[in-house]
Amino acid sequence: MERTDAGTDPGGTPHVSLRPVAPADDEFLFSVYASSRAEELAQTDWDDEQKRTFLRLQFDAQRGEYDSRYPEARYDVILVDGRPAGRLWVGADAQEIRLLDIALLPEFQRRGVGARLVGGLIEEAVTTARPLRHMVFILNTGAKRFYERLGFEVFEEYGGAYHHMEWRPKK
Repeated sequence: MERTDAGTDPGGTPHVSLRPVAPADDEFLFSVYASSRAEELAQTDWDDEQKRTFLRLQFDAQRGEYDSRYPEARYDVILVDGRPAGRLWVGADAQEIRLLDIALLPEFQRRGVGARLVGGLIEEAVTTARPLRHMVFILNTGAKRFYERLGFEVFEEYGGAYHHMEWRPKK
């Protein structure tokens, strides 16, 4: 079942949709997470098994944290032209929409997919009159610029390592 269908525009932009995560997606989701940490882990002298063990611990801890803090979160697989391409985790309550995580495999990046999905969340923020919030690692200046282009603003630094960013509907 597709929950979101961003469609294909006449300019050839890929067809983007979401489907709820299923238990069979675990290895795919782990590979998406691992790809998002590849540059960081390339700086270590760990062998592949050490990297995999570290990544699995981090992946499981992240999901556990999201499950405990956002028990009603939406966990979706991002599909691009029908192929699994990434993950989108969104938590929401009466006060805010929280973009917990969005990650795409490298071959699906820089094709407008992330901007379209975040744009859908912005539309939800407008419709429900709630802010959309996301945490961005301070050293990830490219991600910060991406969110700023979409209208997000930093409203606090968190733990010295993250920018807490927000998109707020105009009043």
